[in-house]
Amino acid sequence: MHIPDGFISVPVAGATGLVSAIALVVACGRSQEAFGIRRAPILGLTTAFIFAAQMVNFPVAGGTSGHLLGGTLAAIVLGSPWAAMLSITTVFIIQAVLFADGGITALGANILNAGVIAVWVGWVLTQTLQRLFGGSKGRLPLAAGIAAGVSIVVASVACAIQLVLSGTASAAIVLPAMTGVHILIGIGEGLITGGVLVYLAKARPDLLPGEEQQFKSWLVPVISILLVAGVLSLVASGWPDGLERVAENVGFIDLAEQVRIEVPTPLADYGIEGLGAISTSIAGLVGSAVCFAVAFGIAKVVKPKNA
Repeated sequence: MHIPDGFISVPVAGATGLVSAIALVVACGRSQEAFGIRRAPILGLTTAFIFAAQMVNFPVAGGTSGHLLGGTLAAIVLGSPWAAMLSITTVFIIQAVLFADGGITALGANILNAGVIAVWVGWVLTQTLQRLFGGSKGRLPLAAGIAAGVSIVVASVACAIQLVLSGTASAAIVLPAMTGVHILIGIGEGLITGGVLVYLAKARPDLLPGEEQQFKSWLVPVISILLVAGVLSLVASGWPDGLERVAENVGFIDLAEQVRIEVPTPLADYGIEGLGAISTSIAGLVGSAVCFAVAFGIAKVVKPKNA
């Protein structure tokens, strides 16, 4: 659901950018109170994993693909929607700058949809479902999986509204189109989110918030990230994602080519010219490493004053 340049108008890009900037300033302050350097490895690894997972598009119906957005997963693993906002924002900025994935002018809208709306919908709904399920830790993957799926649909509706306000497409066409395809993608988001939490609860409870959270070792999470970024990325579906498919069907896909702003980078579109398929693995590993380093640095910056 990366909005490219050209899909949204200048006023919408400016307004969403302003809202996202304010939200991130608040997130930095709140994270400083609840998050710090002691959990820097978990923030770094979570951010790197989400970057890697977003490279692995899975097929859905009608020649369309989707990928993990990760807002709910990040909020649950980090135990803080504020920290999750910083994690998802880091991923989106690095994707836009290093890999030309998502428009530079649309960065504020993308952060608002994925890093604010999806994160908070997923977090609040997970907490609500957990209470309805009796608060059992065993039900957390189910609650988070349902919430993650719903968060994708809500974020897609926000994206559709931005397209309507920009005059890119009519509400009668783009709203049902975006909602329909992202219900399918949301099912994938829910299954992946729930599956990862089931694994962590059994194999690495130290990576989940709680009394026993104390980071124990790097080996398993690092190997997992390397496998996803370096190997699974090679078998990602080549079909267009939900937004691209809607743009093709509705007829505004060409807007992305008419207004295309790129930061000069040898890693555009997750590849390196002349290296073939292996360049995707290299791009995945580089992106994951950069995401980890930036998120780790953020954790140091926002550490509690008394840490």
